[in-house]
Amino acid sequence: MPTEKEIIERIERGQLSFPPLAVDMLQTKPCSGEKYCADAMIEVSWGEKKAKFIVEFKSLSTPKAFQSALNQLKFLSPYYQSFGLMLIMPFLNDKQLRELEREGISGIDLCGNGVVIVPDLLAVYRSGGKNRFPCSAPIKNIYQKNSSMVGRAFLAHPGYETVQEIREKVNRLNMLVNRWDKIPMSLSTVSKSLKTLEDDLIVERKNGIRLMQADKLLDKLRESYSSAIARKKIRLKISDKNESITKMLWRLSQRDGLPIVATGTSSVAQYAVMQRNGILSVYCPRIERIIEKIPGSQTDRFPNLELVETEDETLFFDAREQQNFWWASPVQVYLELMAGDKRDQETAEQVKSFIMKSLLQEQQ
Repeated sequence: MPTEKEIIERIERGQLSFPPLAVDMLQTKPCSGEKYCADAMIEVSWGEKKAKFIVEFKSLSTPKAFQSALNQLKFLSPYYQSFGLMLIMPFLNDKQLRELEREGISGIDLCGNGVVIVPDLLAVYRSGGKNRFPCSAPIKNIYQKNSSMVGRAFLAHPGYETVQEIREKVNRLNMLVNRWDKIPMSLSTVSKSLKTLEDDLIVERKNGIRLMQADKLLDKLRESYSSAIARKKIRLKISDKNESITKMLWRLSQRDGLPIVATGTSSVAQYAVMQRNGILSVYCPRIERIIEKIPGSQTDRFPNLELVETEDETLFFDAREQQNFWWASPVQVYLELMAGDKRDQETAEQVKSFIMKSLLQEQQ
């Protein structure tokens, strides 16, 4: 990832390419008065057509850096009224280019993308260049696997005072830490995940650490979600005349200290209205510890219980105890439904409304 100094040096050497425009450095750190200084002043030319811009540089291509640059340029605008406004950063995606165009602000990246607008003089828009400077975040994707539990913790409770408090919440909601043998999440992992959540403008450190965009967080989790990989699946037909299936599983779970949680698709009724088939599907880290104690036979003909063996910690995260059984969290239900068919996805919107309403109640 190039530094701001290296970006300036590229422009000074004439290495910022955005055909058919030529870009030349005029001055670094131009100031209007004593306080209001831009990062640079450049000239953009196309044949005889020329225009001057004040520039804000960013060395990272995160949403937070992008928004910060926009805010700074808008702040400086009244002090440089005869100049255009331009953002230069390593990479600008299509969404950011469209936002720049709406705001009347120009932007160029180091990958050949950009939008340069000078009213009544010139307009150039180019996109499609691949990101040659992907962010080297310590965690590749904090919205999947175990690191996603940091984001999920904010959907369970939208505000925290310290990073340590977030870590404690994550480990408290992780059933495989509390009732199995999984290692608690480290403070370092929480901090790295939190940094990305901040860069993506999903949480904010202001009067504590607060969730700002729950919708965006759910979208990120959905985009990165992949269905659980089961080590083993067993389907059974058992009698529930003397004891309900959930009551039986609860009893075995309590006696053997074994985590058993309904899957998201089997937990829908806890948060939304939807007719499901007659089979209860549950996650369990060790099927063999209970299979012999369950009265019934293995079959694929009209089963009413499915045991899914997995130690994926996210599936057990924030499970809710209701009516003497553990049901998947509303977030897990939402993600599993969104990975399903159109009917499932329509029901997912009900679950999303439940999540949003719960967050609103937490904030009051």
